[in-house]
Amino acid sequence: MTKTLEKPAWTQPLWIMGLMSGTSMDGIDAALLRTDGVGIAGFGPALTMPYDPALRARIRACLNEGPGDSAALSRDLSLAHAAAVQALLQRAGMAAPEIAWLGYHGQTLLHRPAEGRTWQTGDGALLAKLTGIATVSDFRSADVAMGGQGAPLVPLYHAALARHAGLDAPLLVLNLGGVGNVTYIGGSDERDLIAFDTGPGNALIDDWMQHHAGVAQDEGGAAAGRGTVNSERLARLLDHAYFAAPPPKSLDRNDFTAAAVEGLSTEDGAATLAAFTAASVARGLGHLPQRPLRCLVCGGGRHNATLMRLLTQHLNMPVEAVEAVGWRGDSLEAEAFAFLAARAVRGLPLSLPGTTGVRVPVSGGRVYPV
Repeated sequence: MTKTLEKPAWTQPLWIMGLMSGTSMDGIDAALLRTDGVGIAGFGPALTMPYDPALRARIRACLNEGPGDSAALSRDLSLAHAAAVQALLQRAGMAAPEIAWLGYHGQTLLHRPAEGRTWQTGDGALLAKLTGIATVSDFRSADVAMGGQGAPLVPLYHAALARHAGLDAPLLVLNLGGVGNVTYIGGSDERDLIAFDTGPGNALIDDWMQHHAGVAQDEGGAAAGRGTVNSERLARLLDHAYFAAPPPKSLDRNDFTAAAVEGLSTEDGAATLAAFTAASVARGLGHLPQRPLRCLVCGGGRHNATLMRLLTQHLNMPVEAVEAVGWRGDSLEAEAFAFLAARAVRGLPLSLPGTTGVRVPVSGGRVYPV
């Protein structure tokens, strides 16, 4: 079933809540955005609700269709997202009827666009019933069905943010979640957008630290900062056909592994993997029509001081966290799925030939009424 809004409801922007749980699998980001899916009228509160360790372990068990309780996981993820919705409503002092839609990305378990497959688990119908708010989910399937990569989907929101802030082009926005991806904003026209996954973001570093130090991440890049980059191992990691392939292109979280740095110390392995992330972003610059004026970084990777230093060295341009221009780096992707939910309801494109390689601009999303 689908629900559409009557045209009068779009005479002014609406409050929409976006929900994002990314490839780092660390938890749920929720944010409120006032938007009509074209411009940005206001930002509401945001929060992050970490996954409990047991739920995170169950997600890992289901990655790439591995063994696991995927049906039960879909239900429990929706329950966790419903708790995040209620917590954010309480923080905002708002009630469910004041929110027009939920943009529910779900948790990616598999992404293989070359096979025409992408899988984000989570039950949009259940979330709508649990929260009393109509829910938009399944943002990627239509793009993949039309020959696109299904990712990245945030570029149209990056462009809206840049317009809202009056930033000069060309601009590079780098998202460092589990996978790294960039949006190149060449001008005011949507046709000037180029986007693609650059390579690993934090995933390999996180996995390395979990396996070798028993911690979820390299907090602040401290371990990498104490280590030494192994240039031979780095060259081996960069010797991959993906980096030479032209965009649009996208990755699954597990397309790269840390096997090339096995045998190194914890610190040297972290340093080499951080350098791999930075160098893979630099390789991506060769696919852009102009050199960007600056690089703005969102996602958890911007908190890794060693990684940010390496990015500055490899890109040879100003590299700053998005907070430098007033954006909210911890909630930006959740905001994006609020923005995309509005576009989905209005039938506006979620992806473009320059962002995912889809043949023509395509909308998407599945809408679940209360």
